[in-house]
Formats: sequence, structure tokens, C-alpha cells
Amino acid sequence: MERAKWSVPISAPVIAVAGLLALAPYLAAAFFPARAAGCARTLPPLVQIFCPALLCLPYLLIALTLGAFNWGWLALYALLPCVIAALLWQANQSDALSQSSWREFLILAVLGLAVDLRWFERAWPAHLSVFNKILLLDAGIYAFIAVRNLQGVGFDLRLRLRDLAIGLREFGFYLPAALALGLSLGFLHLHRFDSAVGPLILRFAGACIFTVFFIAVPEELFFRGWLQNLLERRMGRWPALVTTAILFGLSHFNKRAIHFNWRYVLLAAIAGIFYGRAWRRDRRIGASAVTHATVDSVWSLWLR
Repeated sequence: MERAKWSVPISAPVIAVAGLLALAPYLAAAFFPARAAGCARTLPPLVQIFCPALLCLPYLLIALTLGAFNWGWLALYALLPCVIAALLWQANQSDALSQSSWREFLILAVLGLAVDLRWFERAWPAHLSVFNKILLLDAGIYAFIAVRNLQGVGFDLRLRLRDLAIGLREFGFYLPAALALGLSLGFLHLHRFDSAVGPLILRFAGACIFTVFFIAVPEELFFRGWLQNLLERRMGRWPALVTTAILFGLSHFNKRAIHFNWRYVLLAAIAGIFYGRAWRRDRRIGASAVTHATVDSVWSLWLR
């Protein structure tokens, strides 16, 4: 499908409404996990499978407003979540909850490659491409948590002090290795603190909040809550931790570079070990998201 041609500037209220529609499933599952999943599981099977077609609404709203509607993109955002839900509903009928199946790994491969290689971002204006990532995340959340009822994910963002302690501990473990390796490779560059303490704290807090919700939690849910969780059932805790960290590193191959960015891959893979350790300590996405968001915020403000 061709990239949509956006001929009309989009208004802030339209973006806000579409954003609320896209974020609603994500935030409901994050802050009301039992209730959100329980409501979905009370639906009849056919309704369960076709309910996520509603995820096409943000695309529909923005595309119609801008006069760039495309039936192909609408079909993608309506049908792909239903196919994912159907596969995991079928997995419930044939596989025990304690097992991982080919269906789950196929879905993760499709979702991961679609985000990493930006397969569907042509459906959106460049500054709104984050909608693609959030809608695919919604599809995964609905299928894995509500339909499949995958255990041990730990997708609960009602943070505890213990989550913060575990997350910051793993950040402290990772930081010396990251600084030594990153500076020696020329990947990291130290910057002076050029503002007073108050503004510095506000900048760091703002970076952390943005990173938690739009980078750390989506990536931690995918790599730790789903992938590492499922791999543990196939190969055990340590092989799953290392394998997931390597795949996490490889997912950064095209970041900040035209060609294979091996420095980024290496640092991200090492970071993935500590993110995975934070998650598996209590099997909580919140803990690994704290580590991830702290690493990314420190890097973006003072080490990039």
C-alpha cells in the first residue's frame, strides 16, 4: 500500500480524541489489569475475536479528517487484531496455559517486525506514526492478556516502592559497564550539566514520564512480559534471559544510523540483560520499565 497523502493540517482536538481511543486499551490494562481482562473474557467467543476490530477507529478518525482515507489501511487495522485474537483463542483450545506455542511466537514476530521495520507507518503523517506502535501494542495486549490469559506477564503499572528499588538497582549495576564500554567505543559522549538543579530535575522527570509510557513499557511488555516469559517455558530462565537480550539488542540495528549500528546493538543487548533481571525478579513490567526509562533518560539528556 502507498503512503497516504495528507493534504489538510490536522487539528489538535482530532489528535486528542484519536489519542484517547488508542491509549484507552493500553491504560485500562495497565492500571486495571484484572478488571479489563475479566470483562473481555466474559464475552462470547465470536465477540472476543472480532471486538479488537474497533482498534481501526483512531485511523478512521484521522484519515477521514484529513481526506486521506485508504480502504487497505482500514482493513489492516481492523482485521490484523482480529486474526491475532483468533490465533490465541485457538491456542487456548489446543494448548495448556503453561505452554508456549508456535502461534504466540508467530504473532510476536509479526508485531515486532512491523514496528521495527516500520511496515505500516506509511498509513500516518510522519509526526503521528506513534499511533501505529500504540495500536499494534493494543492488539497484542488484548490477545495475550485478555484472550490467551498469558500468566506471569506482570503488566501492572501501579508501581510499588519495591518496583522502583529493583529497577534503580539494575540501573546501578548496568551504568558502570555502559559508561566504560560506551565511552570507549565513541557511542556515548559526556555533556556538562548546563542548568540549575530545579530545571534539571524537571527535565529528567519529564523525560522519564514520556519514556515510561511510550518507549519503556511497550518494549518491556513485548520483550520481557511476552517474549522472555514464553521462552522461559521452552529453554529455561538463563537461556531465555540471554536470548531475549540479544533479540532486544538486534531490534536497535537501524536506530540512529543508515546501516547496521553495531554499537547500539551491543549496548542495547547488554542493557537487555539488566532489564530482564529487573522483570524476572518479581515478574513485574513496572520494575524493568523503571530501569529502561532511567537508562534512556540519562542517555538522552547527558550521554547522547
